[in-house]
Amino acid sequence: MAVHIVEGSFDPNRYQAEHEASLVAGSFGATANFIGTMRHINEGDEVTGMTLEHYPGMTEKELENIISDACEQWRLIDALIVHRVGPMTPGEPIVLTTVWSMHRKDAFEAVRFLMEALKSRAPFWKKETLANGRSRWVEKNTPGY
Repeated sequence: MAVHIVEGSFDPNRYQAEHEASLVAGSFGATANFIGTMRHINEGDEVTGMTLEHYPGMTEKELENIISDACEQWRLIDALIVHRVGPMTPGEPIVLTTVWSMHRKDAFEAVRFLMEALKSRAPFWKKETLANGRSRWVEKNTPGY
């Protein structure tokens, strides 16, 4: 199980491939992932940039807790969360969640759980820069978060 907080752009496929290379070949039958990217529209406004802030140490611990919760509910071989912080622009990857399991049902359900739990529990804060030059903080548990 692994958690990475990264500053700057990252390649989700590279992180997933490198992590998967550490697993025993043939030990899993399913891999499911979710890659979240920055949108250029939120709440009807054009968004030109975003900055994600986090609470170092606390963020990683909560992401580890989320993976542990997933492992208690589904039979997982391994799990990976990579989350970006700092400034970014539309189209860039923000988050990668990947799980490996023996069967697809566990993989699909667990990867969805990781994202839903991450969005509601992890200590991240979003500040958007709008095309009109204004900026705003995005509240958790709103459609734009």
